[in-house]
Amino acid sequence: MKINWGTGIAIAIALFMAFILYFVIKVQSNSKYDNELVVEEYYKHDAVFEQEMERIQNAHDLAEKPVFTKTEAGVTVVFPAVFIPNKIKGKVSLYRPSNKKLDFEIPISSSNPTLLIPKSKLVGGQWDINMEWQYEGTEYLSKEAIYIN
Repeated sequence: MKINWGTGIAIAIALFMAFILYFVIKVQSNSKYDNELVVEEYYKHDAVFEQEMERIQNAHDLAEKPVFTKTEAGVTVVFPAVFIPNKIKGKVSLYRPSNKKLDFEIPISSSNPTLLIPKSKLVGGQWDINMEWQYEGTEYLSKEAIYIN
């Protein structure tokens, strides 16, 4: 039996489509491949995007910015010396892109210009840190990505 070009191309396309369909079904049915959104209520988050960009710009315009540092004890956030520590309010949100169950938040309220995120709460891997904070009526948003060993 001899196969001409048209039949060969049709068989190749059918095999390729079956191959792709197999992987789509495998990923959708296996709970190991979690395909959830990074942010809950994505469209609500998108509606306040402009306000978020203003807070990011406020943080960018600072002469001295908060510094995120990875240490043996965990991750430290050091606020600039020009800010009075007990007037800084807000929260630090830590997102684990690979596992939503590891996400957590830490409130900012201290008399110390340094905030420590303990290493015991941080599993190894990449963490996205969003620090939403306010000082004397001005809102700021600082973002950082840190990899923990």
